[in-house]
Amino acid sequence: MSNNAGLRLSARSGAIAFCFLHGMSSALAQAPETDSTVIYGAEFFQASGALTVNDMLDRVPGIDMILQSSGASSVSSDGNRGLGASSQILIDGKRMAGKANEARAQLARIPASQVERIEIIRGSSSDLDVQNAGQIVNIVLLEALASNSLSTEINATHFADGTLEPGGSLAYSGQSGRLTYLVSGQVVSAYEHSESFETSILGDFSLNETIAADRYRDQTNYTFNTNLTFALTENDRIAFNALYGEQDPPIKLYRTFTDYQVTPANVYYETETIPSTASNWEIGGDYEHRFANSSRLKFLVIANNRENDSTRERFRSNTPTDLGTKNLYLDTTSRYQEKIIRSSYTFNLAPTHGIELGMERAQTTQDSGLRQGVRTAAPGNPEYGGLTPLVLPNAFSTVEEIRYEPFVVHNWQINSRMTLESSLVAETSEIAQTGDVSRKRDFDFIKPKLDFRFDLSNTLQFKALLEQFVSQLTFADFSRAINERDDDQDTVAGNPDLSPEESIRAELSLDYRLPSDAGTLNTRFFYYDFENKIGKIDISTSVNNLQSTNGNIGPAVAYGLISNASLRLGFLGLPQVLVTTALTVQAAKFEDDPFVPYSHRFPPYDRGSLRIGFRHDVPAYNLSYGMTYNGRAHDGRYIYENDSRFTWIIPTNLSAFVEMVGFAGLTYRLEGSNLANFEACAMRRRYDGYMRDGIIKEIERNCSTTGTQVAFKVRGTF
Repeated sequence: MSNNAGLRLSARSGAIAFCFLHGMSSALAQAPETDSTVIYGAEFFQASGALTVNDMLDRVPGIDMILQSSGASSVSSDGNRGLGASSQILIDGKRMAGKANEARAQLARIPASQVERIEIIRGSSSDLDVQNAGQIVNIVLLEALASNSLSTEINATHFADGTLEPGGSLAYSGQSGRLTYLVSGQVVSAYEHSESFETSILGDFSLNETIAADRYRDQTNYTFNTNLTFALTENDRIAFNALYGEQDPPIKLYRTFTDYQVTPANVYYETETIPSTASNWEIGGDYEHRFANSSRLKFLVIANNRENDSTRERFRSNTPTDLGTKNLYLDTTSRYQEKIIRSSYTFNLAPTHGIELGMERAQTTQDSGLRQGVRTAAPGNPEYGGLTPLVLPNAFSTVEEIRYEPFVVHNWQINSRMTLESSLVAETSEIAQTGDVSRKRDFDFIKPKLDFRFDLSNTLQFKALLEQFVSQLTFADFSRAINERDDDQDTVAGNPDLSPEESIRAELSLDYRLPSDAGTLNTRFFYYDFENKIGKIDISTSVNNLQSTNGNIGPAVAYGLISNASLRLGFLGLPQVLVTTALTVQAAKFEDDPFVPYSHRFPPYDRGSLRIGFRHDVPAYNLSYGMTYNGRAHDGRYIYENDSRFTWIIPTNLSAFVEMVGFAGLTYRLEGSNLANFEACAMRRRYDGYMRDGIIKEIERNCSTTGTQVAFKVRGTF
C-alpha cells in the first residue's frame, strides 16, 4: 500500500490584527543590536545571582514563548520518531547528539560562570546547525575555563497528604585542553497522591452510584548523563553523550463504591496494586568537519531504548480492611527502541545562497504484550494471576519501521532584511507488524516547506511559513492496550491499518522586541488543513457489543491565534519587574465523524488557554520572587466514540516562588504548585446504542486533585 502526498492549498484564509503596546524602560543596558539576533552578555546577569543557564534564561523577556514547541502550542507531540532538522537550544552553535538527553535538559546543569553570552537567533541561515522553526537560543560558553565547576542541589517536597520526599542533583563540568565535559546525576521525586470523586446519574436522572478514590504513585526518578566534546583540530569536532534513567512507579488505588440502585444503598470496595518497572537509556555521538571554504560535513548517530512493565491486579471486598477477591489481572510489557543515523553537507553556492544536502535513516521498533485474566468458573492460570485467561486478539505485537529521509535545504539571503528558507524532504518508509497480526505497508511522501522572514527593523520581524506536514504514527495504537480513561472497559483494540495524517500548515507571525530590553511582543496565526485525520472508528461485531478504536476518518481543520507578551515595567518605575502573558484562542472542526451527526472539535485543540505571570528581581537584597497562573477553557476537550462522549478539562494551576542568595553564597528557593488546589474534571455521557441515536443511558462526572505541593531547594556552584 502506498500513500503519495500532494500539495493542496486551502482556499480559506485568515486575517490577523496586531496591536502593539509601546513602553520605555530604564532596564539594564544591553549591547547594541547589529541585526535581528539579540545578544545578552554575561555581564547582563551579574547582578542577578544566577547560578545556572536556566537562571539566566528566567531573566530574558519572552523566553517562555521561545522555548515552547515550534508551531502552534497545541500541536501534539505523539509524532516524535527520528531526529528531524529543528532544535530550539544550541550550545556553542551546535545541537546535541541526543533526544531524551537533549540540550534543554542540560540547562540546569551548566553553571552561569561558564557562559560568555546568550543569543536569541530570530533569523534562518545555512550557518546554523539546525533549521530555525521559530527562534533559537544559543548558549555560547567561554573558550577557556579557569577551573572546573561543581553544581549541587538538595531539595525536599511536601505533598498535601503530609508526605515529604527528598531529592537532589550533582553536576561536574569543565575543560581540559581540547576536551569539554559535563557529568551529572539527579534524583527527583515523582510521588503523587490524587483524590477523586465520581457521581453517576442514569438517563432518567436517578442517582446510580458514587465512587470515592485515592490513588498513590510512589515514584522516584534516577538519571545519570554525560556530555563530552573534543576538538580534534581547529576544523574537526567530535561529541559524545549518554543517558541512563530508572523510574519504578508502583501504584496503589483504593475505591469506595456506593450503589444507590438498591435499598438500602450498598457499599463495597476495590483495591488495585500495580507494581511497575521502567528504565531508559540513550547514547549519541556526532562528528563535524569544516572545510577551508567554510562548508561543513556532519555525521550524527543516536540509539535509545525505553522499557516499561506493569502488572495490575484488582480485588473486591465488602469491608475496607479485607483484601477481598481478585477479579482482574492485567499484565503489560513494552519496549521502544530507535537507531538513527543522520548526515549532511552544507555549502554556499554564492555569498547569498546556502545549500544543505543530507539523509536520515531511522529504525524504530515497538514490542508490546498484554495478558488479561478474569474470574470465571473455569480453572485459573498462575501466569494470569490465578484467574482465567481471556483471549485477546492482537495482544502481542512487534512493529518495526525503517524510514529514509533524503533532504535538501536552501537558504537565500534575499537582502540584508529578508531571508527565504525552502526545504524538500522525501520520506519513504516500510512498517511491518508481526505477532498476533501480520502486516507490511510502504509509505512515500514529499514534504516541501517555505519559511520567509522579513526584518522590518532590528526589533520587528515578520514571518510566514507554509509546509506539507506528515504526522508520525503512534505504534502503541497498532495493538491492543490498556484503556487508561474508562474503568468500565479494561482494554481497547489496536488498529494495524492506521495511516499517517497529512496536513497543509500555514503560519503568520509578527515578533517585536521593545527598545532597551523593555520586553517582547509576539502574535502568531496558524491554520492547519488535515487529510486522513485520526479519530475513532467503529469496529463493533454487533449492536450489542459496540467497540471503537483509533482510525483514519477524513478531512479536518484547526486554526487559532497565539499571542505572547513579556514586558518590563520600567515605564512604571519598576524595571526589575517582568510581566508575562500568553493567550491562545483556537478552534477545530471534524466534518465527517461517523459517530456524530454534527461537526465538532478534536484534541488537542480546545478553545484556548491563558497564562499570566510576573517576576521581580531585587538585586540589592539578592532576592527574586514571582507567581504564574495557567488556565484553560472550561469546555474542555472531547473524544467521541460510538456509544459515549468523553470530555476532560486540563487543570488550572497557580504557582509561586521566592528565592534568595544567602548564607555561604548558596541560593535558597521556596516554591509552591497548585496553590489554589484546583481540580481536574472529566465527564462521560454513555448512550444506549450508538451515540448518534441520542438515547442517554448514563452520565458520569469525575473530579480529582493532587493538592498543594511545596518544595524547598538549596543550590550552589563551587
